Amino acid sequence: MAQIIVVASGKGGVGKTTSSAAIATGLALKGHKTVVVDFDIGLRNLDLIMGCERRVVYDFVNVINGEANLSQTLIKDKRCDKLYILPASQTRDKDALTKEGVGKVLQDLAKDFEYIICDSPAGIETGAMMALYFADIAIVTTNPEVSSVRDSDRILGMLQSKSKRAEEGLEPVKQYLLLTRYSPSRVTSGEMLSVEDVEDILAIPLIGVIPESKAVLKASNSGVPVILDQESDAGKAYCDSVERLLGKELPLRFVTEEKKSFLKRIFGS
Repeated sequence: MAQIIVVASGKGGVGKTTSSAAIATGLALKGHKTVVVDFDIGLRNLDLIMGCERRVVYDFVNVINGEANLSQTLIKDKRCDKLYILPASQTRDKDALTKEGVGKVLQDLAKDFEYIICDSPAGIETGAMMALYFADIAIVTTNPEVSSVRDSDRILGMLQSKSKRAEEGLEPVKQYLLLTRYSPSRVTSGEMLSVEDVEDILAIPLIGVIPESKAVLKASNSGVPVILDQESDAGKAYCDSVERLLGKELPLRFVTEEKKSFLKRIFGS
């Protein structure tokens, strides 16, 4: 049975789309047939991150409105056979997403895919609430700063009260924390919350810590999910996060400040 995973946050700019692309790619590389769906109607960035923007003909709203079917709309990733993208519309309003329409599309996707990754817009507007409503699993993505963490706490409240599972009295949505743009040196200097601080505030299981990395921007600009860059710390951290999502226990990496050797302290890096 397909698992619907929403990647959500209360605040924009925390790396949701980067994380959605990386997690979907990681699951597909592990042999799971996966589709990643862009819920950010009117903006549409997922296809850029995935490097398939020139291949978009139909979109999510076209499918909801019956103007195209899924086989016409889904874009198969060129790098991974088991990965597909359902792009958002750039020209429609977010109100084009209806609960019935979205539910029908997800139901149809569930017939063919093991994992459906929903790349949610920030906050609690229509697109975000639609993505949250149908989730089986939520990966709440936050930066280690007070405003981002506070807004993520609000998203947890929405998941507990506004999801389909909550409405129907089913087992609650599984919630995981993904901490992005983490810098141990800034934590040490008091500029950033620590992993422990964020865990204490949100009180949900930690699935991964993604370090601040230039590789993320480079990957985004190249249209390549950063998880494919196995030379980068960010790519390795996303791989670890996917493993944990699949149930493997792994120690956290990139959460402590690297100790400089005697020679580096004298001569610099």
